[in-house]
Formats: sequence, structure tokens, C-alpha cells
Amino acid sequence: MLTRLLRRHLRPYAGLVAVVLVLQLVAALASLLLPSLNADIIDRGIVQTDLPFIWRVGALMLAVSAVQAIAQIAATWAAARTAMGVGRDVRAAVFDRVLTFSSREMGQFGAPSLITRSTNDVQQVQQVTFMALVMLVAAPITAVGGVVMAIRQDVGLSPLIAVAVTALLLAMTLVIRRMVPLFRAQQTQLDAVNRVLREQITGIRVIRAFTREPEEQQRFSRTNTELTRIGIRVGDLLALMFPVVMLVMNLSSVAVIWFGAQRVEAGAMEVGALTAYISYLIQILMSIMMATMVATMLPRAAVSAERISEVLDTRSTVVPPSEPHGPAPGGSPGGAGPSGTVTLTEVDFTYPGADAPVLHDVSLVARPGTTTAIVGGTGSGKTTLMRLIPRLADVDDGQVSIDGVPVTELAPEALWSMTGLVPQRPYLFSGTVASNLRFGNPEADDDELWEALRVAQAEDFVRTFPELLEHRIAQGGTNVSGGQRQRLCIARALVARPRVYLFDDSFSALDLATDARLRRALGPVTREATVIVVAQRISTVLDADQIVVLDQGRVVGTGTHTELLGSCPTYAEIVRSQQVGEVAV
Repeated sequence: MLTRLLRRHLRPYAGLVAVVLVLQLVAALASLLLPSLNADIIDRGIVQTDLPFIWRVGALMLAVSAVQAIAQIAATWAAARTAMGVGRDVRAAVFDRVLTFSSREMGQFGAPSLITRSTNDVQQVQQVTFMALVMLVAAPITAVGGVVMAIRQDVGLSPLIAVAVTALLLAMTLVIRRMVPLFRAQQTQLDAVNRVLREQITGIRVIRAFTREPEEQQRFSRTNTELTRIGIRVGDLLALMFPVVMLVMNLSSVAVIWFGAQRVEAGAMEVGALTAYISYLIQILMSIMMATMVATMLPRAAVSAERISEVLDTRSTVVPPSEPHGPAPGGSPGGAGPSGTVTLTEVDFTYPGADAPVLHDVSLVARPGTTTAIVGGTGSGKTTLMRLIPRLADVDDGQVSIDGVPVTELAPEALWSMTGLVPQRPYLFSGTVASNLRFGNPEADDDELWEALRVAQAEDFVRTFPELLEHRIAQGGTNVSGGQRQRLCIARALVARPRVYLFDDSFSALDLATDARLRRALGPVTREATVIVVAQRISTVLDADQIVVLDQGRVVGTGTHTELLGSCPTYAEIVRSQQVGEVAV
């Protein structure tokens, strides 16, 4: 997975990678040349007391060292640019793919895991890319070149290199094989920590309300302790690795000096050559150690790449049509007739892993200029039905259409521009009041924003803000009340002027008086649009043109308020439970 991911995202940086390879080759060749020059100084300059030769070769060594330093700095810069670019591109690819996910895929991965995959996992891939370009490229050049240069100095000591390299590789392989499953467990446990932390931060009010702080602290402590335990096991293996490397390196140096001294004494080898041989041996083993450092990062990066690829390879179940229908200007998707008729025909929908469908055989028609209310008990499928209209999820059976065109045949952008959804849980983005309202229409001017706020009954409290439309909104809208948040979300939908308004229990945080004023103000604005309202309060739907009653995912009644009181026991029970029966009569 790691190789495939890097092959795909390194392609735009092929030029920089080539520069890194050339610079690393230059730096490696320069480092390989220095021990030979040093041997010449010893054997020909010092032994023969040739001072001019020492100055000439010494100056050459300084020049070679300067070339090596410049090449290494430039290679590191190019590698950093490449790695940062790859990290940016992978994060962008993950983000773009997540934006295409339906609620089904979001539930499959979960928000905490997606956050970890787009941050920590991408960071692991980015880091190993940098280390590979800086170390892994130079390591084989130095190792192979060091072997060649060492053999040129003396062939008789070459078996020592083979023994040292084999011992080092065998030890590193045994350690790395044990690290792979630990890295996979570490990333999975990091997901768990993020999930617990996110739940606790989001639900801090509930935790405090029920005085569950000690229990939540223990829950986080257990999860965090498990992550720490895995990290310590990984650290133990890393701590074992470097002493092994140093042991092999020191024993090899001692062996070269021992056997080399005997060859020098026998006249088969010069002192300078022995010095160069030791330098080459250290370079070979250091290059293997550098490769080993990268190799220790590869298992974790491979696990991270696998997790990233799972996201990138997951296709949304909500697939855009190959030949989408586009909306005709000012008309229906087909170009004729009234705009905004929503039709559900024998719709079934089941959540993944559920034993029974949430919606079964649901049919309804909502026409422009009318308000359709959807009521029912908790868990009857009201919110799920609302998600199917803008195609946040696809039906398992049946069909959802707008003006006779199935939503599966509409371009997603066209469908979303036709529908304005105010979700059950109102959400505002960090920014200003104006930036949040312009989500619906980036070109809207201030007058349009104020008109939407007036209709949504939000104008009064926005005018109390010192900065008015430029008042800062915290992430999630946490610096405004629940009712204010709902009204701002309603205003955001009004700014978009869609053909179909979807209000998913969007009036629940409003008092009865504000609810009534809002519904009266909505009338003129939505006169030509299709309005579908999910509501818990019967007072909100009394004036609806038609009311659809859901019970356990099935339509058990359709009609006006008066009609349903006499024909639908489920609706009558809802009315009685809210003690508005006498008002209805």
C-alpha cells in the first residue's frame, strides 16, 4: 500500500526526486573519496615526508568536503519540499474523498478515525518519505561504493565486511518483524483515544450534569494506558536496535584492526590503507544503520498508508450519474412544468447492520406552494426520510424524484442547489454571521442577509451584536444559544432561495410565540416553493396542507389535521399526548 500510495503522489515531484538522487549521488561519491585521499596523505605524504603533497591533497579534501556539504544541504532541502508536498496532496485527497461520502461511509469509518487518518497517518507517510529521500537513497550508494573502495584498499579483509553486514541485517530483520503488528495496534489504539476524547469534549455538559467525571476519567485513562503500553513495547524494540548496531560496528572495527595489523606487519598492507579500510567499514555499517532507521519507520508508515488507502479506495454509495440531468433555468430539471415537486414512491431504507428497515414502502408527494408536515414517534424514520431527498443516502428500494426526475439521475450540485436543508442538529461554522449565511449563496448582499434574518426571527438578536453581521461565530456555534443557532441555520437556508425547503425538526428550540411568528413570516417567502417540515409539536403543523404520519417506518396516515384526527389513531394519540385535543376540535 505504501509503495502504491507514494508512486501515485510522488509523480508530480519527479523532477525534485531526480534532483535529490543526483545530489545524494554526488554527496555519497564525495564521502567515499575522502578516506582514499586521507590514505594517500598518510602513505605518500607523511611516510615520505612530502609536505607539498600533503598541502595539495589536503586542499583537495577540503574542496571535496565542501562539495559534499553543499550537495547534502541541497538534497535535504529538495527532499523536504518533496515530502511536504506529498503530505499536502495526500491530506487533500483524503479530505476530497471524505466530502463525497454519504452517511453510510461516515458511519463505517467514524469521525475520530477519519481525523486520525488525515492527520497522524498522513504525517507518518510524510515523515518516511522525507527520511527515505534523505537516508534511504544515500545508504545503498554508500554501502555499495564503500564495499568497492574497501576491496580496492585490501581484498584480504573483505570477509569481515560480509560477516558484519550479515550479522547486522539478521538482527534488524528480527526486530522489525516484531514491530509491524505493534505499529498497527498503535494506530488503532490512537483512533480509540481520539474517539473517547472527542466524545468527552462534545458531551462535557452531560458528563457534568450527571457527575460522571470520575468514570470518564477512568475510561480515558484505560484507553490512554493501553496506547502507552503499546508505545513502550515499540520503544523497547527501538532501544534494543541501536545497541545491536553499535555492538556490530565496534566488533567489526576491532576485527579489522586486529587482522589488518597482522597484514601491515607482514607487508601486505600499508597503514594508510588500513585507516581507509576502517573508514569504509564504518561508512558501510553507518549506511546500513541509516537504512535501518528508515526501515523501523516503514512498518508504521505502511500501516498508515493502508489506512489512508482504505479511505481513498472507498467509493461512496451515493454515486453521481454518468449522464446527469441539469436543472433548466427557472424551471424543473426536465425543463417544463412546476418546479420542486418531491415524490417518494414505495421507498425502503435500511441502515448497515440493522435487523429491520428504518423506512418501508413509504410513498408521498409534496408539491410547490404547499407545506407537507411529517410527524411520528421517536425512531419512526422522519429524519432518515429527510436525508433521502437531498441524497445524503440512497434508498435500498423504491425511488425519490424531483419533478419526475429520480434524484439518482441529477447532478449532485444541481440537486443540492434545489434543496435547502435545515438539519435536526443546527451547526454553524467558525467565522462570522455573514460568512455562515453566505454558505447558501456566496453572492448574497447584506440586504438579502438582513431579509433572511428578519424572516427567521433572528434580526433582533443579531442587531444587538456590536459587529452586526461581522460578529464572530465559534466553531459549532457554541457562543450563541440553541434557539439562536436554529434561527441562523434557517436564515442560511433562506439566503439560498432553494426550490425545496427541508426543515428537520428545526423549530424545536423556539418558544411557541417565536415559532408562530417564524411560520407566518415564512409563508410569503416560500409561497412558490415546496416546504417539507418534520416536527414534534402539533402546533407547528396545524396549518400544513398535508400531514404524513409515520409509525415504525411506515406511512399510517396522510391528510389535513382535521382529517387525521378522525381517521388516524396514531395521529390522534400524538395530539392527545400533547394535550391539544380541545384546541383541535
